[in-house]
Amino acid sequence: MSANVKENIAKENYAFTLDFKVRDYECDIQGIVNNSVYQNYLEHTRHEFLAARGLNFAELSRRNINLVVTRVEIDYRTPLMSADTFWVGLSLERKSKIRGAFRQDIIRDRDQKTICNAIVHWASINEKLKPIYCPEIDDLC
Repeated sequence: MSANVKENIAKENYAFTLDFKVRDYECDIQGIVNNSVYQNYLEHTRHEFLAARGLNFAELSRRNINLVVTRVEIDYRTPLMSADTFWVGLSLERKSKIRGAFRQDIIRDRDQKTICNAIVHWASINEKLKPIYCPEIDDLC
């Protein structure tokens, strides 16, 4: 995105959003959030989304259905700093009976700047690591 184009990011554009605040221990020596921490923000948002929609990981596991991340793509745009407040927006798309992707963006509150964009690919597998259909996901897409 061009630096001259004002971003128009709205929480309403996402299926789910979650608010956060950067904690000091998440920052590196330069005072910016360590790049690995962004994956924690993204994962926590995915888990909260599924929980808010009534999808219980423990129950799925008892039925030998495991939702696993197969690939993560992150484009870092600008860093978060200590005490920044921000939110993560999430949308879910089904790619096939056993695969899908979470599209996630991290947006800083004070200027609505996009911090990063991510696509988290997932698959549903059984206890033997074989593909298995998870019908509960259909209601979320």
